[in-house]
Amino acid sequence: MSADDERRLARVALTWLAEPGTRVVHQLVERLGPVATLDLLLDGGSPDGWLHTTVAARSAAGDARAVAAEALERADRLGARLVTPDDEEWPARVAGLSTLRLPDVTRRVDGETAPPLCFWVRGGWPLGEALDRSVAVVGARAATGYGQHVATELGYGLAERDWTVVSGGAFGIDAAAHRGALNAGGLTVAVLACGLDRPYPMGNAALFDRIADTGLLVSEWPPGADPLRPRFLIRNRVIAGGTLGTVVVEASARSGATQTARRAIYTNRVAMVVPGPVTSAMSVGAHELLREFPKARLVTGVAHVLEEVGRIGADLAPLARGPQRLADALDDEARSLLEVLPRRRAMGVDRLAARAGVDVRTALRKLSLLEELSMVVRRDDGYALTPPAKPKGARQPGSTNTGTAQPLTGDQRP
Repeated sequence: MSADDERRLARVALTWLAEPGTRVVHQLVERLGPVATLDLLLDGGSPDGWLHTTVAARSAAGDARAVAAEALERADRLGARLVTPDDEEWPARVAGLSTLRLPDVTRRVDGETAPPLCFWVRGGWPLGEALDRSVAVVGARAATGYGQHVATELGYGLAERDWTVVSGGAFGIDAAAHRGALNAGGLTVAVLACGLDRPYPMGNAALFDRIADTGLLVSEWPPGADPLRPRFLIRNRVIAGGTLGTVVVEASARSGATQTARRAIYTNRVAMVVPGPVTSAMSVGAHELLREFPKARLVTGVAHVLEEVGRIGADLAPLARGPQRLADALDDEARSLLEVLPRRRAMGVDRLAARAGVDVRTALRKLSLLEELSMVVRRDDGYALTPPAKPKGARQPGSTNTGTAQPLTGDQRP
């Protein structure tokens, strides 16, 4: 076995012995290398008590190197590949997870947030290239119709603009974002919390196959690994740290999506939240993010998202404006004269000037401008507002036309 193969095998074995993200293991690998770290842990030399116990328990179930070799063979049969930091396609951005520290940690899963040792990948795109221009779109599994519509639009719009859409492949918001990107013919990446041959949820198996055909399926766990509950939180740090920003579309009070956003914030990534109805339980977690974190940005569409993650000064979202009206371009004097004109009658220039607070000469000049713009009409007794245009087909005053053909009288017949 070559030295490179030995290092790759050691990384797989270490991921099996201790869950991905284990900080002590990552630090040992950085200092000693994967092979020496594996030898140290298998010899009982772990510097951490709980890790020593975990390694001993896993080792009792099988030989770590043999398990790793079997996983590599299984992946090869699946059409998947192992990607490590030694490979050219390794996504450099995940290195930022080395600085991720969540406050008020009470669970080990929230403290073990180190960068990955390796990835299992299924799909043709190079992983680093796929994640280079990427945005995560995450949210509730029990999504409402509103949330699914928004997530689909975001996925479609981002993919249409050549951004990679990253999510977790779950029901609800995740699936909607993936499908939106696929429908746009764009690139989407599903980061799983289980082996690539154990797609979860099974109801999305067809979606995962579509993603693998045109995008990527990614996991830190070897083939055959089960989707255990803590692994979803471990997985979420990769979604947050591997992308430029995370958009939360609907999240309940207890939601994994909010945990992903928190990991994005504490990794100095952009966290964005789509607001929802205040009457919806699926809006509670999303709105709390906006209240709790001043850095979290409210977004309502693709333009807002691109303004946050795109190039400075080049991806600015247009300002929200109402419909442009002719009166918007008027100066103060012309606008004042327009405001003081009676709605149903004319008024002389002297009275209009007095009511508008301008001199008569200015009033005459501005009224001439308004007349040119067809906003007022001049009459014998002064100026009046131009009457609104009648819609086509409207009855004229005194007309008896009811919209049906009337029989011709004798005098009207040809």
